[in-house]
Amino acid sequence: MKPEHLHPLVITIGIITVSSTRTPETDSSGLAISEIVKAAGYSVSHYAIVPDRIEAIRSELLRAVKHANCIIFNGGTGLTHDDCTIEAIAPLLEKVIDGFGEIFRMKSFREIGTSAILSRAVAGIYQQRAIFCIPGSPAAAKLATSQIIVPEIVHILSHATR
Repeated sequence: MKPEHLHPLVITIGIITVSSTRTPETDSSGLAISEIVKAAGYSVSHYAIVPDRIEAIRSELLRAVKHANCIIFNGGTGLTHDDCTIEAIAPLLEKVIDGFGEIFRMKSFREIGTSAILSRAVAGIYQQRAIFCIPGSPAAAKLATSQIIVPEIVHILSHATR
């Protein structure tokens, strides 16, 4: 990435776990995301667990954008009847970052094989904030956060906030 594309930014992270069963004590994916972003020097300014319901997910996004400029949803991105994170968030995105899902699935393929096609990981821009929707497994959360989100977040937000 070209240095002229980067702007000095304070990155604040929102972590939203979509699950009807996890609690703060059992949210291993949310914890993994938090540890990775903190190790990269970013602060977590918003954290929540919401049930697999479109209105709950959208309401939490509206709360998170008041506190964070990078919001990571984990969970609810699969194919089961109650997975609805993508349905809740994708229609709100003003710009879609298609390459995020493509790169995530490519990297996942290397780890889990063809099961990677089940991932509907998505990213985009909403109100000048970077929004990521990733699977809820700890391995997927670690992969997406450490190998894609953290390395690119300054670049993404430098463009999104112009």
